[in-house]
Amino acid sequence: MRDNDDESGVEGAQHSLFGEILDWMLAPLLLLWPLSIAITYLIAQSIANQPFDRALEDNVTVLAQQVTEIDGKVGTTLVPSARDLLRADEVDTIYFQITGLNGEYIEGDRDLPQPPAIDEKLPVGAVQFYNAVLHGADIRVAYAKVDLRKHRAQPEAQPPRLLLVQVGETLDKRTQLANDIIKGVILPQFVILPIALALIWFALARGLSPLSELQRRVRMRRPDDLSPIETGQVPEEISPLVRSLNDMLARLAQTIEVQKRFIADAAHQMKTPLAGMRMQAELALRQTDRADIHRSLEQVAKSSESATRLVNQLLSLARAENVQTHTSALAPVELSLLARNVMQDLVPLSFAQQIDLGFEQPPYPVTIAGDQIMLRELLLNLLDNALHYTPRQGSITVRTYIDAAKAVAILEVEDTGPGIAPAERGLVFGRFYRILGTHNTGSGLGLAIVREIAQQHNATVEIFNNPRSTHAKWPGCLFRLTFRLPTQLAPGQLDY
Repeated sequence: MRDNDDESGVEGAQHSLFGEILDWMLAPLLLLWPLSIAITYLIAQSIANQPFDRALEDNVTVLAQQVTEIDGKVGTTLVPSARDLLRADEVDTIYFQITGLNGEYIEGDRDLPQPPAIDEKLPVGAVQFYNAVLHGADIRVAYAKVDLRKHRAQPEAQPPRLLLVQVGETLDKRTQLANDIIKGVILPQFVILPIALALIWFALARGLSPLSELQRRVRMRRPDDLSPIETGQVPEEISPLVRSLNDMLARLAQTIEVQKRFIADAAHQMKTPLAGMRMQAELALRQTDRADIHRSLEQVAKSSESATRLVNQLLSLARAENVQTHTSALAPVELSLLARNVMQDLVPLSFAQQIDLGFEQPPYPVTIAGDQIMLRELLLNLLDNALHYTPRQGSITVRTYIDAAKAVAILEVEDTGPGIAPAERGLVFGRFYRILGTHNTGSGLGLAIVREIAQQHNATVEIFNNPRSTHAKWPGCLFRLTFRLPTQLAPGQLDY
C-alpha cells in the first residue's frame, strides 16, 4: 500500500504539457472576452450617440432660428402643429426650454435643468451637450446661445441680449440601438468561441504530435539499441532535447562498453591465476609428502596473491574510467604532502626489497587542483610499478616542483630499473600490455590506471631516460607528470 501511495503521489506531481499550454492559451482568452464585451458596449454607445446627437443639434438649431422678440416679448414663431411635431417621438420623450443666461424662464418645460456651466466665450449658435436626470430618467440635452439683436433694425448698435435654447430627450432609443449593436457583435461570438476552442485544441494536438511520434520511436527500440536518434524528423524546438538524449545515449553506450570490456578483461586475466591455483590444489591433493604439499600450497598462495592484485587493479581501472572529474568538483591538493604520505605507506615494502626510496621536496608548496583519492591511486600505481621492476640495491626517487615559466607543477618518479625502449613507451600505457623479455610478473594495468587518472586531470605523462641509471642497455625510467597550475595561486607560491 505504501508503494502504491508513493507511485500515485509521483504521478500526481506530473504535469501535462498539452494541458499547461491549453491553460495558458484559454485563460487569457476567457479573461479578455468579458473585457472585449465591455469595450464593445462602450463603442456601441458612442456609435449610437452620434446620430441622435446630430438630430438634437438640428433641433436646437431649428428652435433657435424660431426665437424672436415681438413688442418686447420673447417667444417662438412655432405654430402649435410644429411644436407638437417637435415633441412627437414613438420611444423617447423630448423636452425644450428657452431661458435667459441667468436661468429666467421664458418658454418650454420648466423642469428641464440648466447646463452645469456655460462658457462665456461660447460662440452664439454653437451647440453643446450634457447629460442630466429629469423625472427619474436619464436625458441627453443640447443647448446653444441665441442673440436677439438679429430681430432689431440696428442690431450692432444695441447691446447684445443673449438667450439659452435647450432641447433634451431620454436615452431609450440610444440604449436600444446600442443593445442591437451589442447583440449583432456578441451573439456571433458564442458560435465563434467554441469553434476557436476546437481549432486551438486541434492545433495543439497537431503541434505536439512530433513528441508522440518521438515517444513511439523510442519505445519501439530494442533494449540494446543505443544509436543516436535522428534529428532531421523532429521540429527545431525539440532538437536540443533530442541532442541531449543523444549525448546521454553516447555516454551510456560508452559506459556499457567500458563495463563489457572490464568484464571481458577480468574474465580473461583471471583464467591464468585461477587455473594455476586449481592445478596446484589438485596436485597437493594427490601428493603425500608434506614438503611437496607445502610447495604446492606456496604456489597456491602466490597465485592467490597475484589474483588479488589483479582484481584490485581491475577495480581501480574501472573506478578511474567511470569517474567523471569535472572542474567544479576539483579541490586544492598539495602534491608534495600527498607524495610524502604515499611513500610512507610503501617504506616497509621498499625495505623488504632492499630498495632505496627517496623524496626530493621543494621549499614551497606545490598546489594543484585535483581529486585527492584519484591522485593517490595514481601515485600508488606509479610507485608500485617502480618497485616491481627496480632490482635489489636499486633506488627510486620522487620529486615535485613548479616550472614557473610554464605555470605547471611537475611530479617525477625516477628509478634505476631496466627502463623502457623508446619504441614501447607509448604502448606501455595500454591495458594488459607487458614488455617481452622481462621476467617480472604483472598484470599490465598499473600504467593504464596512471594514464586514465592523468587524463581526467588534464595532465600529461611522459617517459624519459634516467640519467642516474647504470643499466647497460637502457637507462632507467623517469616518469614525468605535468599538471597545469590553478588560476588562483596561493600567495608566494611562485616566489622561490
